[in-house]
Amino acid sequence: MLRGIARTVPALVAAALLTACSSGGATSPGVPVAANAAKPAVHTRAVCPRRHDPNLVYCESLLRTDVPSGTPAGYGPTDLQSAYNLPSTTNGSGQTIAIVDALDDPNAEADLYIYRNHFGLPVCSTLNGCFKKLNQNGKKHPYPPPDADWSIEISLDLDMVSAACPNCKIMLIEANRSTWHDVGKSVDEAVKLGAKIVSNSYGAVGHAADPRYYDHAGVMIVASGGDDGYYGHHDQQPAVFPTVVAVGGTSLSRSGGSRGWTETVWRGSGSGCSKFPKPSWQTDTGCKYRTANDIAAVGDPATGVAVYDSYQQSGWIELGGTSVGSPLNAAVFALAGNASQLNAAQSFYQTKNHQYVYDVTTGADGSCSPAYLCTGETGYDGPTGWGTPNGIGAY
Repeated sequence: MLRGIARTVPALVAAALLTACSSGGATSPGVPVAANAAKPAVHTRAVCPRRHDPNLVYCESLLRTDVPSGTPAGYGPTDLQSAYNLPSTTNGSGQTIAIVDALDDPNAEADLYIYRNHFGLPVCSTLNGCFKKLNQNGKKHPYPPPDADWSIEISLDLDMVSAACPNCKIMLIEANRSTWHDVGKSVDEAVKLGAKIVSNSYGAVGHAADPRYYDHAGVMIVASGGDDGYYGHHDQQPAVFPTVVAVGGTSLSRSGGSRGWTETVWRGSGSGCSKFPKPSWQTDTGCKYRTANDIAAVGDPATGVAVYDSYQQSGWIELGGTSVGSPLNAAVFALAGNASQLNAAQSFYQTKNHQYVYDVTTGADGSCSPAYLCTGETGYDGPTGWGTPNGIGAY
């Protein structure tokens, strides 16, 4: 497999054929990946190692290191569409989702082609106008320096948008560096270029981002809630900003019953009581400030998702973390098609919309008081907010 080389779109077909020949027991296009049951423990590494620099952001994804490479492992598009009752075959046309990440993935478009081709999703490329890859100034060149860790995150984000909203267009904005300033400027650029939905699968606890980068009227800003469990009276920025939809994580497994799936709080799902003002529409009483989270999706790497990344990686990998839920929920906003009419997470707090989320009522991400800040409960709780998508009615 070619690695570290920017391939042209015509070369993508050859790359896909090479992958098909070398992937052994990979499932055929359009065939769901076999469901993965929750495990007591798995081996992972943080894709973006923490350097405890207050000027830096870190991607919120966890790479399974105990899964053989070469064939898809983890949930694929059909699984995620089933689990979250998504109308992915018909909705999303005309919608653009902006993905903000740091540094460059030289193989982003090629890897996106292979993922979508494998699962029978429509082609999303520069040539057909579905995919754009830009630097933080909104230009095609020069791109930032390549980075193997952020390339994994970029592949995850592109694949999750594709899985949940195959008909959506994707705009990837690559920040020059993984600093708060550069990713913030990238968010501003995405909005300037017309994006109405911006996904941010990064953050840090207790750092000092500028909230103005994440406050755009008529634009839905979504961010990962963090992968380190309950963080108490601190905050995971930018997820805790009142103008952002904060996304937690669950463990997702197949089960009986009418849904066919069950979810519990993932113990790594970041949640807590921030130091930012509480929005008027947030109604919990155990935290007088902004509480995280608002919504959730699968995040447990033991019930992770299949991703394709070839830049200094072997191809198929399995990932977890709240980086899964940010682009996935951004895609659900796009499926609903009315993100510009909503005010951050406000729609989830309206009683009439609670039928359109799956309430996660078991599991915990730590120990706390009051308990709902770190424990799954009926109705609202910190780790998963109001729950996970059940169609698009609440979006």
